Amino acid sequence: MADPLSEVISLLRPTAAYSKLAEGSGAFRVCRDDVNAVFYCMQLCGRVRLDVDGKPPVVLNAGDFVLIPTVAAFTVSSMDPPAPSGLRTRPIAGENGVFRIGLPEGPVEVQQLIGHFSFASPDADLLVSLLPDMVIVGGEDRLAALAALVRDEARADRPAGDVVVEHLLQVLLIEAFRSTTQSGATSGLLRGLADARIGPTLRAMHAAPDHLWTVPDLAREAGLSRSAFFTRFNRIVGVPPMGYLLNWRMTLAKHMLRAGERNIANISSNIGYGSTSAFSTAFTRHVGHSPTRYVKAVAAE
Repeated sequence: MADPLSEVISLLRPTAAYSKLAEGSGAFRVCRDDVNAVFYCMQLCGRVRLDVDGKPPVVLNAGDFVLIPTVAAFTVSSMDPPAPSGLRTRPIAGENGVFRIGLPEGPVEVQQLIGHFSFASPDADLLVSLLPDMVIVGGEDRLAALAALVRDEARADRPAGDVVVEHLLQVLLIEAFRSTTQSGATSGLLRGLADARIGPTLRAMHAAPDHLWTVPDLAREAGLSRSAFFTRFNRIVGVPPMGYLLNWRMTLAKHMLRAGERNIANISSNIGYGSTSAFSTAFTRHVGHSPTRYVKAVAAE
């Protein structure tokens, strides 16, 4: 069986890592409303309050790791002491790339490893929509080690550094997502994979996108009636089963076209279309361009 989570993260192509160490003391509030990248943070010592637009505030304690795959404004505030109303703090760059927040001097009360990166995939919005919009994991030493490796590699000037960073970020994302419990999360891929009935159908679709799947076929994989399966899949994953399959097939088709595959017949058969005309029609309806025009648009980028 395929591993859908690994496939999604591989196709996202996380790149362009920027990482920094932040140390703080006293009262502070750092507001970021100009965010245009994925955000993650490893709380090394102390505790802070994290406010993300549209979500209840969260307290990060030492050892906590937070990942926000979606681009969202957020605020990080001190708790001991609490930040007074209206305070806005600007981090000050110091030696060795360490940023100071709050009081400019004195013992360090809060320390964070903070990172930003982007997704190079043209289907990033679709793929990210399958994942939780925020992940918080506590006490995972592997995440701390991975975050430190990302920072070290991003700062070093070594051969193939970009490739190493991309693979480290992929591992970091996978480790973060599989370390968190998603049973009570909103709908999405992780919740589907964790479900005893829906998980096997997702793995089957990813393992054989070329199979001529139908709702009754998938319902049998889940051991449910057709109506029970359709309702459960829609509720847990957030889209109907055939809608999910279509999105995944079109994502694979675009990936193959961008990778240089120009044989439309091969692409059609690899993603479950019996004819090139059926594939071309579905692709045009879904993407807005025919496969040929899509290739030309990619070449012009």
